[in-house]
Amino acid sequence: MKYLQLALILVISISCFNCSSSNYPQRSYDYSLSESTLDDERSMEGEEERKILYSAYITLVTKLPDSINNDIKQIAKKYNGYVSEAGTYRAVIRIESSKLNDAIADLSNLGKVQSKRLASEDVTESYYDFQIRLENAEKARDRYLELLAKAENVEAALKVEKELERLNETIDLLKGKMSRIDHLAAFSTITINIREKKKPGLLGYIGLGLYHSVKWLFVRN
Repeated sequence: MKYLQLALILVISISCFNCSSSNYPQRSYDYSLSESTLDDERSMEGEEERKILYSAYITLVTKLPDSINNDIKQIAKKYNGYVSEAGTYRAVIRIESSKLNDAIADLSNLGKVQSKRLASEDVTESYYDFQIRLENAEKARDRYLELLAKAENVEAALKVEKELERLNETIDLLKGKMSRIDHLAAFSTITINIREKKKPGLLGYIGLGLYHSVKWLFVRN
């Protein structure tokens, strides 16, 4: 009975840390692209390593949208990244965060830049909260393993094994969330929206011809 009582106490204590939500408020910022943006945030001082997720958005206008997908792939490869999504009018790549500005500069040469924006999200608090919860879950699992080794009957063993199964699921979930944050912090996301440059119709070409003719006359005079 004393092992069952101890198991009950552990169940109550573990339930407390599981009650906290896995979703936490995260701060996000939008910036105009500048060379100092990344350096400023990476230089933030503190006891904890900052976990900053960078995302860039660029809209390109080109005559042949289908033709630049291979160029986008090569740029991703150049900066040790990969293509996450590819399509005629939209592509998403991930590249080393330290090379974000370089990659954007290369992408800007693939067409006329209509717009570009850089956003960052600070998920440091969420990351280290996951870490604390993970450590607590792993300590609780160790204690349950000790109880399992000392279980006096099948009923007691089954109860401990059920809690161990739940803890293992929690541990795997927290590890997965931390691993995703680590990956997104190391590899910035760039979303490329591709717009096709519209070709003028017959009337459009006539209008352009008249425009250039009139412009030439004014310049000549």
